[in-house]
Amino acid sequence: MLKTVKLKTVKLKTVLCAALLALSSLQVQARQSTDYNIAKGLAPVSQDQKISVLEPFAGEFRILGSKEYTHDAQAQFSPIDYAVTRGIFTEPEIARQISINQYDRFLNWKMARPPVPPKLATQLVSNMHIIPANPEIAKEIKKVKRGDLVRLKGELVQINAKDLVWKSALDWNGVGDGACKLIRVESIQWVERQNM
Repeated sequence: MLKTVKLKTVKLKTVLCAALLALSSLQVQARQSTDYNIAKGLAPVSQDQKISVLEPFAGEFRILGSKEYTHDAQAQFSPIDYAVTRGIFTEPEIARQISINQYDRFLNWKMARPPVPPKLATQLVSNMHIIPANPEIAKEIKKVKRGDLVRLKGELVQINAKDLVWKSALDWNGVGDGACKLIRVESIQWVERQNM
């Protein structure tokens, strides 16, 4: 009889531990899910997350490439980066000469013979961190392909989170860390699709 009671106690403890672990896992998943609200185009739920608008943004850009992110700290806000050209570099015969490498939220690019001075060339190729303004845009922003010419409209923003301050560049003059645009996109329109 005593052995049976001990066995039942052990089984009950095992079941309780398993239930507590499952509940803890669900709580972590729920927390992670709401942490990613902004990346899904939803309003922030966490009090640690804040989006500040810096200025309106609009322009036409040729997509050189895109890269999705899911595991870095910024992925809670921006699920995808665009490598883009603007101005004269949106011409397909120029854009197709540009090779790119996107990694860790950075962009490296090269071109054998830029048709403009090097300083201007660096202002015509950019890395953009894209934040969807709503769930529909969250789907649309992942449909871009190399060669697409798109019109983006939205806002340049700053993100503040518990351990993160992420601010958009406001001009096209920078290179390296801090030179990228951080854009909350309110609309994306295709002008041309895969024209290179």
